[in-house]
Amino acid sequence: MRGGWLRAFLVVLGVAALFAIPRVTGNEYVLALGVSFATFSVLSGGLNLVYGYTGLLSFAQVGFFGIGGYTAALLVTEQDWSLWAGAAAGGVLAALVGLVIGYSSLRLSRHAFAIVSLSFALLCLIVALEWVSLTRGAMGIPGLPVPTLSLPGGLRWRLGRPADFYYLLLGFTVVAHAVIYLVVTSRLGRAMRAIKLNEPLAQSQGVNPLSYKLLAIALSALLAGIVGGLFVFYLTIVDPSIFDFYYTETMLIMVIIGGPGSFWGVLGSSAVLSALPDLLRFTTDLRMVLYGAVLIAAMLLFPGGVGGWLQRRRLARWRRPRAVAP
Repeated sequence: MRGGWLRAFLVVLGVAALFAIPRVTGNEYVLALGVSFATFSVLSGGLNLVYGYTGLLSFAQVGFFGIGGYTAALLVTEQDWSLWAGAAAGGVLAALVGLVIGYSSLRLSRHAFAIVSLSFALLCLIVALEWVSLTRGAMGIPGLPVPTLSLPGGLRWRLGRPADFYYLLLGFTVVAHAVIYLVVTSRLGRAMRAIKLNEPLAQSQGVNPLSYKLLAIALSALLAGIVGGLFVFYLTIVDPSIFDFYYTETMLIMVIIGGPGSFWGVLGSSAVLSALPDLLRFTTDLRMVLYGAVLIAAMLLFPGGVGGWLQRRRLARWRRPRAVAP
């Protein structure tokens, strides 16, 4: 009980410290790293929900991210929707696409889902490049307007500074991780773990594996689509590079190093590794090679990730024989 209160206190303290950063420094580079952490932590958290808890290797997360970005950009610029509505619509569309992909492939096997999810991510990139009448092709949709959000009480918030987007994305990140945490620590999360460990046994106990897998896919796609819709307005442009495979590699590295199925481990690795894409800008040609090297090294050194390593140490300490007093 005491440990639970201590963890809650540390979480509240950490969130308060993150929200205080713009007050302490107005450095745009620091705020950009904060936006990167907020974005990637949501993406990797959703991937961890699918891969770490249900055991489904998914490459579709970047596709959901891009769908959310393009949907929000088109609805706001073409249909004069608000940013709230556009981002929500992008998330819902991504979730619906995720359900279609999951339902059509999971009735075959886990391997079919992995192949279909990879094909879907590549197809999204092709569509973004070739459907010029909708996506504007390789040029993308530049010059996205500065959005204004309607708040309770008739207030309006104009997102004209980097700090404004920092607050917005960080606030959504807190909500997204709270939802994921509630799911993985509930009966739903325990059922997902059971499916990953032994699907036939879980099914024999009355668990419907397909339903829980689709729930994980839909929730991860919804969160990825919403954060994609918010992120592109921070960049002020959305183009086919949003489907770049290095986003997928970065998410995989975060999940594998943090530990598949470890909520706090993946969140911690997202915080540490969110600066990786920015640090590797000096070597664009070798960036994919370096990502792959980091991924292989992580799998060799930490097969279960940092979260798995800490769990093994905790179990070893519990199993250690205690000295009996004479």
